[in-house]
Amino acid sequence: MVISLRHDETEVTALADDLELFRYVYRPGEAQLESPRPFFHPVRTLRGDLVTLYRPHDHVWHKGIALSLPHVGTENFWGGPTFRNGAYAQEHNDGAMRHDGFDVADVKDDVVRLDERLTWVTESGQTPVTERRRIAATVLPDGDGDGGGDGAAWLLAFETTLVNISGAQIVIGSPTTAGRPNAGYGGLFWRGPRSFTGGTVMTPDGAGSDELMGMRAPWLAFAGRHDEHGRSSTLVFRDSPANFSYPSQWFVRSTPFAAVCPAPFFDTEFPFDADAALTLRYEIAVADGSLDPAACARLAERAAARDLLPAEE
Repeated sequence: MVISLRHDETEVTALADDLELFRYVYRPGEAQLESPRPFFHPVRTLRGDLVTLYRPHDHVWHKGIALSLPHVGTENFWGGPTFRNGAYAQEHNDGAMRHDGFDVADVKDDVVRLDERLTWVTESGQTPVTERRRIAATVLPDGDGDGGGDGAAWLLAFETTLVNISGAQIVIGSPTTAGRPNAGYGGLFWRGPRSFTGGTVMTPDGAGSDELMGMRAPWLAFAGRHDEHGRSSTLVFRDSPANFSYPSQWFVRSTPFAAVCPAPFFDTEFPFDADAALTLRYEIAVADGSLDPAACARLAERAAARDLLPAEE
């Protein structure tokens, strides 16, 4: 497959031949309440099946795949209400992640590469965090499927480096660190299609469902079925051993909707010191077919072996 990139003033689109793999919307136009921030949607398999959901009516701030943090000090970079004092309340604290520019946006050796600069801006206009974001994507050869397709897969690598420029320590947490059990979301968050509700969650220990909320594992996968044609797709999310929280706790739901998030701040607050840098890195393999845990493990290994974002000298 030939990988190409289409770029306009608000988004970049990665294609494999004529198939759109993903759109990365870096200048979103949503309301402040939804914490405008870059996101991936639509994201598709190599068969063209859609594996993300954008702005669902139940949580309009869910945006395909997006870096989203609900508790950054007193600020919310997730969208919607904030959990405090035992309840959710809508506050004037929904911040935005502002795109400042790309240093790289190209394709080399059939790998899409984006190198982006961002500034996090609170609703009151403060700028506590700057970010450098590196993104890469490529098609993986071969794969493991369920017999209903070729099991082909492509790989998305995502790395963020946050710098605290506020002049003071920022405590990063989650609704769970604020007192709500099993609500440790915050990080690189995926919202799956409606038809993926009730799908299968897989880890190195086997297959399960919502009972896997909060467990630690180096990778976690989610397999679901599509409406219309009934085909299946699987996403394998891999934590990086370089992350401070490795192996990650996982925020995962199969019901009432499909969602996955490697959650480094699940149940423990992180003291983000002034002038400090925090780097987090993940890979997501998007595969055709319903993979079993063994096939997911092999795909996670292949994602680890294919280093799309090598350390810079």
